[in-house]
Amino acid sequence: MAAQQVIPSPRLVLVIEKASGQPVSRCYQCHKCTGGCPVTGFMDLMPHQVVRYVQLGLEEDLLKSKTIWQCAACRTCISRCPNGIDIAAINDALKQRTLARGVQPALPAVAAFHQAFLNSIKGKGRVHELGMMIAFKMKTGSYFQDVLLGLQMFRRGKLRLLPEGLKNRERFRALWQGEKEGQR
Repeated sequence: MAAQQVIPSPRLVLVIEKASGQPVSRCYQCHKCTGGCPVTGFMDLMPHQVVRYVQLGLEEDLLKSKTIWQCAACRTCISRCPNGIDIAAINDALKQRTLARGVQPALPAVAAFHQAFLNSIKGKGRVHELGMMIAFKMKTGSYFQDVLLGLQMFRRGKLRLLPEGLKNRERFRALWQGEKEGQR
């Protein structure tokens, strides 16, 4: 059986540049991002490869990759990049694209945590850890894992039953809506 030939498409570069705000087309593959990344030992694609795959339009490979979910978003890549490319922002755009297209994430538990975190911020304006963790546990079915740790955190006042309020909810909604419009 012959291997299917992949034809590079510049369309993905434009989509990801717009969604992430990063100059993907400026990358000339110096590999400094990969050289400084603390989590490359766990990745199936190296950070420089993520950018190159975007440049080549290899969207399916990117959306099925573990790397976009394993990125620690430490921003070491942007501090080392001569062109100031933030690969964590590119990975965020790819995560959103994965979820929007209904592609099964390579790491479903990480994707569930990501979604629970974003939903907590969207609903409350800030993270409500207890509510976020309940949503995460319900999504993953890992109901009793970490219960003892959660009880210890609750006893020490690290988990609040009720979320803290926002002082300026209208401003937050405007910012959130601006972010959503910028991703289109």
